[in-house]
Amino acid sequence: QVQLVESGGGVVQAGGSLRLSCAASGRSFSTWPMGWFRQAPGKEREFVAAVSWDGGSKYYGDSVKGRFTISRDNAANTVYLQMISLGPDDTAVYYCAASLYVTNFIERDSPIRYWGQGTQATVAS
Repeated sequence: QVQLVESGGGVVQAGGSLRLSCAASGRSFSTWPMGWFRQAPGKEREFVAAVSWDGGSKYYGDSVKGRFTISRDNAANTVYLQMISLGPDDTAVYYCAASLYVTNFIERDSPIRYWGQGTQATVAS
């Protein structure tokens, strides 16, 4: 059974940082793009970041560029999201995802093959 399990969420003060992890199990994702989305209360799910299978190409949503960094460790079947300079607008449930194509992440309404359950990140002002 394929699982994506996020961790690292929590409560942080504005200006602080968090590092999210997503550990995959049930199959190897070493040849798949992986990434992150988030959903804030009352808002639609938003693309945050994606990384190509080899880590060589990275993509970010406009609202997080310059503050968030995505990375992956294929040997550990894990993807990370380092978040700095956090503000209250970053408060959301963050979801890990894996899919066959990078376009699945960056094109609106493109289907994602696997989702994690999400981890809450709350930024206090």
